[in-house]
Amino acid sequence: MIHSTALPGDGWLRDLSNLQAGSVRSMPDEQGTLQNPHISVVTPTLRRSQEVSDLIHNLSCQTRLPYELILVDGAPASDVDTEKVVRERKAPFDIRYVRQTGGTAIQRNTGIDLARGDFIAFIDDDIRLEPDFFELILGAFQADHECHIGGITGYILNQHLDPATSVRWRWNRLLRLYSTYEPGRYDFLTGYPINRYLQPLHQDLREVDFMGAGCAVWRRDVLETGLRFSRFFTDYGVLEDAHFALKAGREWRLLEHGAARCHHLKSTATRESSRLVARKTAINYRYVFVDIVPERTLRQEIRFWYVQLVDLLRFFLYALVHGGKSSWASVLGKAEGILAAFSVRAEEKIP
Repeated sequence: MIHSTALPGDGWLRDLSNLQAGSVRSMPDEQGTLQNPHISVVTPTLRRSQEVSDLIHNLSCQTRLPYELILVDGAPASDVDTEKVVRERKAPFDIRYVRQTGGTAIQRNTGIDLARGDFIAFIDDDIRLEPDFFELILGAFQADHECHIGGITGYILNQHLDPATSVRWRWNRLLRLYSTYEPGRYDFLTGYPINRYLQPLHQDLREVDFMGAGCAVWRRDVLETGLRFSRFFTDYGVLEDAHFALKAGREWRLLEHGAARCHHLKSTATRESSRLVARKTAINYRYVFVDIVPERTLRQEIRFWYVQLVDLLRFFLYALVHGGKSSWASVLGKAEGILAAFSVRAEEKIP
């Protein structure tokens, strides 16, 4: 049976299970540990029917199965390819199919509102988890009897960036761009999140300031405070995940679990133009910096713009050496983004 429910805006829900909406939270034992906790997986997607099919199979191979998959499709109603895949795939968990436009930030918010589990996992459609991913992360949450951990992200095996061989990061250090180079930390001096992919492979739990939204699991209590992805990131989001995590990190510990691993397939479907990405990156860096560090010193302001201008120079030199329409589009987009961010006062919301 398929249940249809109206959602705000252009959204609507088709529930491919027979369960009614409502929480299925587990009861804690005497030590406060949840017994048999449930995981709700939230996945935004757009015209990636094959990736969705493969994701369902991947989730079905977990040693600790999710309770439900909430698939939030940004495609128009006329595009039924993904819905058809969801209808035809059999899975050992409930699948709830939603249509919601507005970009990944808005799609994830829709999924959060529908989720019924004790933990909410943001898993992108082009992420493939190793079989023990959820089991390891739930184990870390269960060991946290005082419930200080709000979110845990996994380690993406095929995205490690070696700072010793990366020309960009060698120059970053030479120019002393940042006040910290620890992967996963936010440089509050420059408003720059230090790429967490710089972290070498490890087995431990380590503290981070921010997490991506591709393979992260959150305690439901974090979201019950009303925390959501900012609507500023409507349509195309850059840094919406870092902004979300930085706000959560004010009250909760955030960790990276080195043994909970996954792969990123880097789907080329529905990718945005390089000009738009570069433009949004500059604007969104400014938005996050203004929101997370509302009281900034003159030194912080100077360092922020210094980093942005160095980034623009890097784009320009790359285009000069390698050429290509996409490279020059990135230069134009970055310049446009810097001007858009610079044209407003710090205390104003950036359009």
